[in-house]
Amino acid sequence: MVFKQMQPSGFEQVVFCQDERVGLKALISIHSSVLGPATGGCRMWNYASEEEALTDVLRLSEGMTYKAAMAGLNWGGGKAVIIGDAKTQKTPALLKRFGEYVDRLGGHYITAKDVGIGADDLRQVKHSTRHVLGIEGEAGSSGDPSPATAWGVYNGMQSAAQVAFQARSLKGLKIALQGLGSVSYYLLDYLVKEGAQVIGCDIDPAMVDRAVKKFGIEIVQPDQIYDVKCDIFSPSALGSSVNAKTLPRIQSKVIAGGANNQLATPEEGYEIMRRGMVYAPDYVINGGGLINIYYEDPARGGYSRARAFEHVARIGQTVFEVLERSKSENTPAQLVADRMAQERIEKKRKNLV
Repeated sequence: MVFKQMQPSGFEQVVFCQDERVGLKALISIHSSVLGPATGGCRMWNYASEEEALTDVLRLSEGMTYKAAMAGLNWGGGKAVIIGDAKTQKTPALLKRFGEYVDRLGGHYITAKDVGIGADDLRQVKHSTRHVLGIEGEAGSSGDPSPATAWGVYNGMQSAAQVAFQARSLKGLKIALQGLGSVSYYLLDYLVKEGAQVIGCDIDPAMVDRAVKKFGIEIVQPDQIYDVKCDIFSPSALGSSVNAKTLPRIQSKVIAGGANNQLATPEEGYEIMRRGMVYAPDYVINGGGLINIYYEDPARGGYSRARAFEHVARIGQTVFEVLERSKSENTPAQLVADRMAQERIEKKRKNLV
């Protein structure tokens, strides 16, 4: 069963980690290390089954391969999941043991934070391995990735606007922002300063209050965001928000946001193209956080926010290239991005042979 899931997408390695003494059940997936060490966060989640955990870690690690490739990083794609309730089952012993499994891979996989795993947890992991990045508060750390992710989304959104409206400026455009979490909070600063009109929503009243007090934006109920007449619909909350039920309701020319896995299925990409809309592929436009962490590596001279954000800004040009190629090839943008990532990986693979 495992090999059947691994083979179609060319996964290199899946590591099953177990230690009953500390309650550890974890999976580490290395999708590709052609471009460099497989890098991706570790999440702790109370999966309904081990099969569900395996499916998730495979999907996530493959996504990291494409994200790193399109960001121009010399990293491959990896991911780890720890099976369990992060609120009740996470212990220092479990985290340190997980770190030992990461360390056994000798740098072939580099871990970072994800859902259920924060900076304090990564410090525990670091007791057992040096192959950890993105620990906020430590010397040389890149800190919170949200500002970098927002900077990338902003630049990518400008490029999507350029393709859709023949003008890179967002001034005067109406943007429906779905989700007002950390990335959106920093993104709002750029959008409001440029003169965009933002209408937002969130399921968390605290996030809504923060955005209204700081930026004075208009708010609608979460389900109403799909019906807002706007220029840009920006999915920046949960994945699969663009699906067969919601896409017919979206009244925008552009879809560009910070969420992962925005399209529920590949079919949505084809439907977006049929409707004459412009879609900035999620793993391209939201790669700023990964780029930011990349610049923590001592081999690149230690973390520099200026160099990191300069690199993140290039997301705008990448989004533009994807969208222009999508038009010329009459192919959905997410498939174009996949091909561009695969082309870079195959080019490197051939040079290794």
